Amino acid sequence: MMLVERDEHLAFLAGLLTEAVGGRGRIAVVSGPAATGTSALLDEFVEQAAGAGVLPLTAVGSAAETGLPLGVLGQLLRGAPVPAEQRAAVRELLAAGPDRRESAARELSALLLDLAERQPLALVVDDVQHADPDSLACLSHLTRRLGRSRIMAVLGRTGRAAHRTAEFHQELLRRPGCHSLVLPLLTPDGVERLVAERLGREAADRLAADCHRISGGNPLLLTALLDGQLAAVRAGTDDGGLAVADGYGQAVRDLLHRSAPGLLPLVQALAVLGAPDGVGRLLGVDGAEAARGLRELADCGLLAPDGFRHPAARAAVLLDTGSERRAELHGRAAGLLHAGGGAAAATAEHLLASGRVEEAWTVPVLEEAATLALAEGRVGQAVEYLRLACRVCADGPRLARIRTALVRAEWRINPGAPTPHLTELTTALHRGHLRPSDGLVLAKALLWHGRFEEARDVLSRLGLESGPHDPETAAELRTTRPWLRCWYAPLLAHVPSAEEEPDPRPAPSTAVSWRLEAATALDSVLSHGPSEQAVAEAERILRTSRLDETGMDTVESALLALTYGDRADRAAPWCDGLIAEAAARQSPGRQARLATIRAEIAVRQGDLPGAERYARQALEIIPAGSWGVAVGGALASLLTALTAMGRHDEAADQLNLPVPEAMLQSRYGLHYLQARGRYQLATGHLNAALGDFLACGELMRQWGLDVPGLVAWRGEAAEAMLQLGDRDGARRLLEEQLAMVDQCAPRARGVAMRQLAATGDLRQRPALLRKAADVLQEAGDRYELARALADLARTYHDLGELRRARLTARRAWMLAEECQAQPLTRLLGVEFGWSSGGDQSARESAPAVSDAVLSDAECRVAELAAHGYTNREIAKRLYVTVSTVEQHLTRAYRKLRVSSRVDLPTAMGALTRAG
Repeated sequence: MMLVERDEHLAFLAGLLTEAVGGRGRIAVVSGPAATGTSALLDEFVEQAAGAGVLPLTAVGSAAETGLPLGVLGQLLRGAPVPAEQRAAVRELLAAGPDRRESAARELSALLLDLAERQPLALVVDDVQHADPDSLACLSHLTRRLGRSRIMAVLGRTGRAAHRTAEFHQELLRRPGCHSLVLPLLTPDGVERLVAERLGREAADRLAADCHRISGGNPLLLTALLDGQLAAVRAGTDDGGLAVADGYGQAVRDLLHRSAPGLLPLVQALAVLGAPDGVGRLLGVDGAEAARGLRELADCGLLAPDGFRHPAARAAVLLDTGSERRAELHGRAAGLLHAGGGAAAATAEHLLASGRVEEAWTVPVLEEAATLALAEGRVGQAVEYLRLACRVCADGPRLARIRTALVRAEWRINPGAPTPHLTELTTALHRGHLRPSDGLVLAKALLWHGRFEEARDVLSRLGLESGPHDPETAAELRTTRPWLRCWYAPLLAHVPSAEEEPDPRPAPSTAVSWRLEAATALDSVLSHGPSEQAVAEAERILRTSRLDETGMDTVESALLALTYGDRADRAAPWCDGLIAEAAARQSPGRQARLATIRAEIAVRQGDLPGAERYARQALEIIPAGSWGVAVGGALASLLTALTAMGRHDEAADQLNLPVPEAMLQSRYGLHYLQARGRYQLATGHLNAALGDFLACGELMRQWGLDVPGLVAWRGEAAEAMLQLGDRDGARRLLEEQLAMVDQCAPRARGVAMRQLAATGDLRQRPALLRKAADVLQEAGDRYELARALADLARTYHDLGELRRARLTARRAWMLAEECQAQPLTRLLGVEFGWSSGGDQSARESAPAVSDAVLSDAECRVAELAAHGYTNREIAKRLYVTVSTVEQHLTRAYRKLRVSSRVDLPTAMGALTRAG
C-alpha cells in the first residue's frame, strides 16, 4: 500500500539528511500511535538515503531482545563497512562483559564517527522503545557528538515511551539538532485515496466513510478492511456494504500487541464491560491512569469515545483474552454492578459469561433477569440465566421454583427440551418443595410426553394438599379442571376441586383469570356445542390479551373455542397474528403449537394446501419425536390434507411415523383417528375406516365431549357404512348428528345434510343438497362445498337434468381445483365427459370477467343461478318476481360477459377471486 499523507514528513527528513551530509549532524525522532505507518516511513527514508549516496545502517528494537546487551548496536554495525582488521575487535566489543560495556559503547560510538568521515551515514533504529539499555547508552553517547559529523540518526518510536526509555527520549529531544515528527492518523481524504487505489473510484465513493469510521484512520486496520472487501468481491459475496472480515479482528489483535504492554489489560476490561465507564474500577487501577491508557488506544484509531469502533474489534479482544482471565473479569464486573445497584440483566450477562456463581446474591439476580428477558421475548437468554441459577441454588423450594420456570421457558423453544428436569421436579414434589401451582406445570409437562402414570401421581398428590389454598393456587386448580377435560379427559378425576371459601378472597392475577375464562369457554364448546356466548368470550380474550402476558394455554384455548365452535374464519386472523408474535419473540415452541392450530383451521376452511403448509411448518420447527402425544394434532391435519389432495403415498409415509400409545388418551388422538379413518376410506379399507371412526366416537362419549364441532364421527362412520351398503345404519347416525347441531354450527350442519342426502330417495336429494351447499358456503368450507356441489351435479345427472348437472359440476370442479382436491376434480371430469385434460378444458372455457361490479341484488341472483337454482326457485327464495330475477340475470350476463347460465359458475368464481 502506498504511503498517503506522509509526503511532508519525508520531505522534512530529506532536508535534515542534506544538512547532515553537509557536516551538520542531525537527529529525528519519528513517533506516532501503534501501526500508524512509522516503519513504512522509515523504510521509505532508507531507500531515499541510499539513493542519495548515504550509507544506511538499520536496526529494529524488539521486546523479546530488550535484555540482549548491545543488541541494537550490533544490528547497526552488521551493515557497516568495517575494515577487516577491525572486525574481530568489533565482535569483541559487542560481546563485552558488564564491567566493560560502558567503555565498549564509547569505542563503538567512536567507530561510527570514524566511518562517517569516509561516507555519510544514516543510522535508522525502528521501535527504539524496545532497545536494550546498553545500546541506548551508546546512542546517547553518539548523539551528543554529532554536531560536526556527517551522521543523521532517525529513531522510530511507537506509542507512549516506556518508563525505562523515557529519560533517553527526553534527553534526546533537548538536543539542538534533534527534531520530532509525529505521524497522525489518516484523514477521511487520505482514507478515500487508499480505498480508491485498492478498490476503485466507485467503491471509494460508497465505502470510504465506513472505512474511516471503523479503522479510525489507522493504516493497519484500514489495510485489513480493504483486504477483506477485496476478498468478498473476488468471492462474489459483496453485497454493496463494507465486509468486516476475520482479517480485521486479526489486525486489531496485532495492533494491541504492538502497543504498550500496560494497554492490553485496559482494552480487555473494556471488551468485558462494553463501555469505558468502570474500566479502572474493574482492574483496580487509578482512574486517571486508566483514562490515559484509553486515550492512547483512541489515538491509534482502535476506540471511539464510547468504546470500540466495531463489534468485531470487541469480539477479537475477547477471543484473544484467555478463558480464565475472561471469566475472572466477568465475575468481577458482575460483583461491581451488583454492589453499585446495576441492572439485573447486565449483571446476569456477566455472571453467565464468568460461569462462576458462588455468592448468595447471584440466584435472585439471575431470576430477575430471566423474568425480564421472558417479558422482552429473549427466551434463549432467560433459559441460560435459569440454567445457571439451577446449578448453584442450594435451597430446595427455591430450586424447585426456578426449575419450574426453566421448564416453562424451555417449553417456548422446544417442548421436548424440559424432559430432563421432570424427574428432578417429581422428586421435589415428593419432598414437599413444589408449590401446587408448580405441580400443575409438572403434571402438564408429563402429560405432553405421555407419562400419564407419573402425571396421575402428581395430580393425586396435589389433591392431598391440606388446608385452604391461596387465591392464585385455587384459581389455577379451577383452571386445570376444564383445561384437562378438553385435552386429557381420562385424568380429570385426579384433579382436586378448588375449595369454596365463604370469606371474600383477593382476586387472582389477570393471567390466571384469562386462563380460567379461556379454558371455560373451550370446555363449554366441547361439552355442549358452540354458542354465541362462548364464541364472544373467546374473541374478547384474544382481543384484550398478549401471548407473553396470558400464556400459551390461554390463547390456545381461546383459538380452539372459535375453531371447534364453527368459527374458523374468525379464528384464522387471530392465529396468524399470534404466530407472527411468537416468531418475533423467539418462541419457536409456541410458533409450532400455533401452526398446528392454524393447520386445523385451514382444514375446516377447505384450504388443503394451507393445512399441509402449516402442519409441515409445525413439524419442521419441532421434530415429531419432541411433540409427545401432541404430535397427533399436526399429523392429523397433514394426513387429512394429503388424503383429500390424493397424495396417498405421502399420507402413508406419515402414518408410518411412530406415535405414543398414550396419544389415544388425549384430544390429539381423536383427530388422529379421524384422519387415519379418512385415509383408510379413501384407499378402500372400509372396515378399518369404520373401526377408527367408531373408536373415536366411543372415546368422545366416554369423555363427555361428544359434539360434532370437535370430530363429526357419526358423519364419517356413515360414509363408511354407505360404501359398505348399510344405508339404514348410516341414516340413523346422520339423523343423530343433525339433531345435535343448530344454527350456531353451520359447517357441521351442512356436512351432515350432504351426507344424509345420499341415504334418501333420488328425487328428494336436490333440495337437501342445495340447502347443504348454501349452509357450507356460509360456513366458508370450500372443500366440503365442492363435495356438496359434486353430489348435487350427480343427482341432477341421474334425474336427467343434464344442463343443471353440467353447470353445477363446473362450479364444483372450480372449487375442488382451488383446494387442489385432485381426486374430486378427476372424478368430476370422468363423470361429466371431460377429457383427460378436462382441467385445462374448463380453464380455457372460462369467460373473461369485466371490471364492472355487480350490484348486491345481481350478485345474489347470479350466485343462486350458478348453484343450479331455476328462476322460479330464485324468485321464491328472494321474495321477488320471476321477471325481476330475469332482469337481474340479464344485467349480470352483460357485466360478466357471458351468454348463458352454464358459464355463470366460472364467471362468479373468477369474480370472487378478483374481489
